[in-house]
Amino acid sequence: MGRVNNRTNASAPGTAGKSDIRRLSNAARSAYFARREAAKILRRVLEGDAQRRAVASIKSLVYAPSVRNKKGTFALVCKTLKYLPVIKDVLEAADLLSNKWKRQKELIYVIMYDILLGQKAPLAGDAEKFLMRQQSVLQSVVTQLLSKRKASSIEDLIVRGKNPGVSRPRFIRVNTLKMDVHAAISELGKRYAVHKDDMVPDLLVLPPGSDLHDHPLVANGSIFMQGKASSMVAVALDPKPGWEVLDACSAPGNKTVHLASLMNGKGRIIACELNEDRVRRLQDTIKLSGASNIQVLHGDFLNLNPKDPSLSKVRAILLDPSCSGSGTAAARLDHLLPSHVEGKTSEDVDLERLNKLAAFQRKALAHAFSFPAVERIVYSTCSIHQIENEDVVQSILPLAESHGFELETPFPRWQRRGLPVFVGANHLLRTDPIEDKEGFFIALFKRKQDTTHSFPQTSNRDKSSRNRGGNIRDHWAVACPPTRMFKMWLYTHSLRTRWRKNCTPPKSITRT
Repeated sequence: MGRVNNRTNASAPGTAGKSDIRRLSNAARSAYFARREAAKILRRVLEGDAQRRAVASIKSLVYAPSVRNKKGTFALVCKTLKYLPVIKDVLEAADLLSNKWKRQKELIYVIMYDILLGQKAPLAGDAEKFLMRQQSVLQSVVTQLLSKRKASSIEDLIVRGKNPGVSRPRFIRVNTLKMDVHAAISELGKRYAVHKDDMVPDLLVLPPGSDLHDHPLVANGSIFMQGKASSMVAVALDPKPGWEVLDACSAPGNKTVHLASLMNGKGRIIACELNEDRVRRLQDTIKLSGASNIQVLHGDFLNLNPKDPSLSKVRAILLDPSCSGSGTAAARLDHLLPSHVEGKTSEDVDLERLNKLAAFQRKALAHAFSFPAVERIVYSTCSIHQIENEDVVQSILPLAESHGFELETPFPRWQRRGLPVFVGANHLLRTDPIEDKEGFFIALFKRKQDTTHSFPQTSNRDKSSRNRGGNIRDHWAVACPPTRMFKMWLYTHSLRTRWRKNCTPPKSITRT
């Protein structure tokens, strides 16, 4: 498809006044609002990607309660991102982004997709009218680009990587504060094949591609679309009804409201979140869940005073801090973002950024152990990198020991455990981005009943053997099946060793 879509300009409204919008068909009116909703989301996505500080994933932003036309908006955002390099090239060559339209460039990008590749239909709105008047210029630029790059269609101009196409079951977590599992199975079973997950309570499994975004049970908070690995985190913490629990980095809140469900709505959950935009998202999630025992705290977990009387009874802490998100890149549609580089391998990771993240993660985990009444701490990430996972846990073990904690084994039947880099790594839990469709990491610390028992420490023999390049598995009995993730670790481990010889890790961190 190399030609710009030709539309009859006369029938399209020139401006988007209320009377013009009312005269549109339902489909045209829906498309008009979808373009503007898509532009707002696109701005947040592009700003977050540029700063490496994304507030939420594309899907999370699109399926927020405030977005009306979710399907149309989602399609527009994804398609516009896919063709964004070409759209920018065409706009630059045609010199169409004046100062006025630069301030609305995201809307221009969305409309450009619709003009270049979208469905043939009238477009309403001032920005639409502006671009429609430039169709001959746009067609000329597209023709020149195709000729210059020896391409036969606009699709051939796309150099961005294709969607990895991760096919996964649709996991649904039943919000037992509003609905019991059997009722959810009965209702969902009217349209889908449904069965209970064999490991995570209240988690249902539906066929891949099951679209429930507009389902009434999702809309009223009776069920949440939440992946299996994500749902394992709160279950690993295992809070009891009546406990006081602290969720240290809470937004967007799916794990927070899962905690409330596991506690039967009893007790108290303190949901801490630093980012103001994410606080609003957290509040929306809590409201949707119907949980009444969650207190939102807008602030930095690191600044909480463990000696504060209001925190003196916290018995469990869930720490799911900022991380690289490398384990959920495909699900988050990261391949569509401008920062994505085609052909990126495990050796191309940004080690400087990972070291900054890990420094913050260590600091946050160390802070969790300072709360006087805490009995259980879960540290989790959606990262595949050892530096954010096993390395953070290993660095904290002496401090954990000094506070009377030891590693416990969450979900003992789960086969994939921690990378074998220290004694006790078999207590850690990993999910594989290939085998399990998303890569998560979970470490569970539990206060020891017998404080005379010591944490297993890496002996000098272990260290010297590892430094000599010996077989790590000869020294540690660790259940770690040889998956693609394990091969990825071997590459990353080699890279990190070379990097440490040439670089000094950063001494300071700005929270990401």
